Amino acid sequence: MRTPLPICLLLLAIALPTPAQEDASALRNWFDDPFFRLTRDEADCPEPAGPFVDERGRREQAHRRAEKGTTCWLAGECDRPKAFDYDADIAAAIRADFARREAEFRPSSLWVTVQGRVVYLEGCAADAGMAARLETWARALPHVQQAIALLRVARGAPPYRLR
Repeated sequence: MRTPLPICLLLLAIALPTPAQEDASALRNWFDDPFFRLTRDEADCPEPAGPFVDERGRREQAHRRAEKGTTCWLAGECDRPKAFDYDADIAAAIRADFARREAEFRPSSLWVTVQGRVVYLEGCAADAGMAARLETWARALPHVQQAIALLRVARGAPPYRLR
């Protein structure tokens, strides 16, 4: 027996999330990735989205994250079972080392996200050369695989997603 089309459409409408339901789950740090602010010299520097995504973003990231964690382990590049197991230690190392070197990266307003041994440094800086200096510094820390600095140097649109 086939279900009549109007009943199928009604069931589909009930199953689809409404805008209110989507807003309830909008922009969460689903995977508890480290995300924190390092400096706050520029008051009007827009806050990056960091690891905050909606439900759709969570679903899109879930497969990639599982694959990256497993690949790291199987390739012998990680001594821990998942690449993401390093993130809390990397975040702690960033905070500790930055406290000693903070003057080198001023003036700036910087946020850090750590995901799967990748460090994202986002925010605003006084000069364009700071991005390269930040990347070099972060890559030298233990367990960091890659560092990416996305900085707004002049007024205008930031080169990163906003929260």
